[in-house]
Amino acid sequence: MASRKAGARGKATATKQAQRGSSNVFSMFEQAQIQEFKEAFSCIDQNRDGIICKSDLRETYSQLGKVSVPEEELDAMLQEGKGPINFTVFLTLFGEKLNGTDPEEAILSAFRMFDPSGKGVVNKDEFKQLLLTQADKFSLAEVEQMFALTPMDLAGNIDYKSLCYIITHGDEKEE
Repeated sequence: MASRKAGARGKATATKQAQRGSSNVFSMFEQAQIQEFKEAFSCIDQNRDGIICKSDLRETYSQLGKVSVPEEELDAMLQEGKGPINFTVFLTLFGEKLNGTDPEEAILSAFRMFDPSGKGVVNKDEFKQLLLTQADKFSLAEVEQMFALTPMDLAGNIDYKSLCYIITHGDEKEE
């Protein structure tokens, strides 16, 4: 009797661990983000069958003005799904792509290094110089593109707390 209970407990523990090990892709995103992905999926799923196929991709590119997309490129996109690309797979692919973003607190900690006074801002010109000259150097065009989306205070300093939120959650103004 005791061995049956131990065996049942072992199975239950293994089941719980398997459930915890398999992550729910929907928990990776906020509800508003999931809705945006759903809208994007619907735009790409041209034939409305719930699966993105090669003809859906080709038609989407065509609507965007790119009519000659190489077959290999379309095939490569579809192979990323490792099977039919329904909405859950689509969301999983984006989760994998976005998973490389550091947690908001880690990004804030990095910016705090450039804010010894703790005011929540960094000097735009100094930060621009660092981006252009240090480590993985940005191009001038990349810096300008980033600054176009970066919240600034009246003195032209970067509000890095707001920027960190945009990096990790998206730009609310896009809606």
